[in-house]
Amino acid sequence: MGLLTLSSPHTHGPNSTSKVMATVILATLPGLAVITALFGWGTFINVLLASATAVASEAAILSIRKRPLAFFLKDNTALLTGVLIGLALPPFAPFWITLVATAFAIVFAKQLYGGMGNNPFNPAMVGYALVLVSFPVQMTTSWALSTQMSGQATLGFADTLQVIFAGSASLADGFSGATPLDAYKHLIAKGTADSVLAEATFNGWLNGGWEWVNLAFLAGGLVLIWRRIISWHIPLAMLVSLSLCSLMLGWDEDMYTPLSLHLLSGATMLGAFFIATDPVSASTTPRGKLIYGAGIGILLYVIRTWGAYPDAVAFAVLLMNFAAPFIDAYTQPRTYGHAKAKRGLPPKQR
Repeated sequence: MGLLTLSSPHTHGPNSTSKVMATVILATLPGLAVITALFGWGTFINVLLASATAVASEAAILSIRKRPLAFFLKDNTALLTGVLIGLALPPFAPFWITLVATAFAIVFAKQLYGGMGNNPFNPAMVGYALVLVSFPVQMTTSWALSTQMSGQATLGFADTLQVIFAGSASLADGFSGATPLDAYKHLIAKGTADSVLAEATFNGWLNGGWEWVNLAFLAGGLVLIWRRIISWHIPLAMLVSLSLCSLMLGWDEDMYTPLSLHLLSGATMLGAFFIATDPVSASTTPRGKLIYGAGIGILLYVIRTWGAYPDAVAFAVLLMNFAAPFIDAYTQPRTYGHAKAKRGLPPKQR
């Protein structure tokens, strides 16, 4: 009688890939709800469009590769990529930008590397970085102002659809503008913190509603840590290093963006808990996660302060994706029963 030989592990946990990805998607819903309430329907529409594009692109490539559609589509990884891209894009971004970013993320950053588990870079950030570099005007002028900053109600659902799909820029006038990070960075070069806050762009609100968005994503991220979907290492290291850089190098609010803007504006919390923690492209060792997260925080501050892009989460994450294999190679924990950990690449691979 032949014996069935199976490799370890022989125990099975309650979480599958589809359940983990679905939990992450559910954890983004508080942030999406707050964005929709304060900034209008644009991000909600982007999430729906990006999610549909992600699933369709995945299905198309799986068909070309002759892989079973149901088996791979039900893991929810493509759906999560679409959700993250939709959350990251400007609310009034033209529909074709969402299509390009999402299709490129799935086809080139994920499937061409072999699919789930093989991509060296975060697919969502690859797609976002592509459209940010290729279409800078649309990506920097399509941000919606919150009800706090504009002093008026947001655009309705039908009008938002017209802006996104028909390009009716006149409808968005008065409802769109620069993000607080972008506005503060450029205005502070010509004035003081008090004069910047007096500008119509801020309307007296430093974070302009973005603080509630980031707190909502923080809440969702803490749920993921509590559920042990992600560990605390990367988010904590990223936020601590970003805070230390701001306190040590940018403590003067009349010259640099204040710490509260760094932490509670833009995609800081979304990046810390939902993007930087990607299990495939991030570091995997305990000490490596701390180094990886700290590197993202430092790069985030450097690019935001002295670079050309006001919110640099995508570039910081992608740059650290390059370093993740090297970090893991030199931060391997000690194997049980061994006195010293094996670190670095084997001699034949150096």
